[in-house]
Amino acid sequence: MQPTDAVPGTAAWYAAFAEQAAGSSPTYAAWSRAISRDAEVLARVDGLPRDRRQPNLVLAAARASGAPDGPWEVLRPWLLDAWPRVAAVARSRTTQTNEAGRCAVLLPALTRVAGAGRPVALVEVGASAGLCLYPDRYAYAYTADDGTTARLGDPGAPVVLPCRVTGGAPPPRVALPDVVARVGIDLHPLDVGDPADLAWLEALVWPEHDERRARLAAAAGVVAADPPTLVAGDLLDRLDDVLDLLPAGATPVVLHSAVLAYLPVDRRAAVAAAMAGARERRGVRWLSNEGAAVLPHVAARLPAGTDVGHRFVVALDGVPVGLAGQHGESYEPLPG
Repeated sequence: MQPTDAVPGTAAWYAAFAEQAAGSSPTYAAWSRAISRDAEVLARVDGLPRDRRQPNLVLAAARASGAPDGPWEVLRPWLLDAWPRVAAVARSRTTQTNEAGRCAVLLPALTRVAGAGRPVALVEVGASAGLCLYPDRYAYAYTADDGTTARLGDPGAPVVLPCRVTGGAPPPRVALPDVVARVGIDLHPLDVGDPADLAWLEALVWPEHDERRARLAAAAGVVAADPPTLVAGDLLDRLDDVLDLLPAGATPVVLHSAVLAYLPVDRRAAVAAAMAGARERRGVRWLSNEGAAVLPHVAARLPAGTDVGHRFVVALDGVPVGLAGQHGESYEPLPG
């Protein structure tokens, strides 16, 4: 996902997104490439506020509004005709994928914090509906390069998260954390019990990703059975209030995944500073999973010669510990 301030124009933004999506969603790659070359459609997109022109948001808004699957030649006339509806959704919604599969790449770092039986209290920034607040309720299947698979958690769990472990590392064999509190902070929290909110989360899943759609439905059931505490607001304004909600004796862990790219550069730096301050004042552990360009001071600590590619950098307290597939499909642990 491209940061909202990373490209000079909408055409370049969509062209870059097409390249990113090419290996994962041929439909989104083709649509985005066509939009980047279509002056009439670009003019419509440019009529949206800058932070509402994001390819992922606009394409999801189109699908939520009934866009037909298929080639650009089919979508284009529909999109021009339905643009008022699409624009209304793009203006009222935000990108909130909140992929439960990312718990598979967060878990190895989280178990470092939760070692020796210490309970943890989770606070997710950009929580959306809170699907990543349940790492202890999912099961995991980590498969290494040699085909060895480690299965963790209850084999009867409604959600099983598959994850390839790359780089020649063995699959992790860790205990699931003891989570005693789940709190999310989001500017626009979603409720999986609300059919409209759940439909929006489904629209955000890319067209060919049927497995992710099924996982979303299963994870939504887990969340609906035991809803988290969701707080509306900005992390920088609400962090101390939320930390006050956590039970004594638990290690507070603030986590976020594919969230900070949507903030301006100065706000990302402010979040990093807030995390450092919260660690010093209140013993907070900071678990991040973001693109390498999003937190440059974290990426600067990667081992020399690391090939990140399109993967995210998983970091604990600002120190990189792994490289992750964007939806949690792969994980490469880093030395140290």
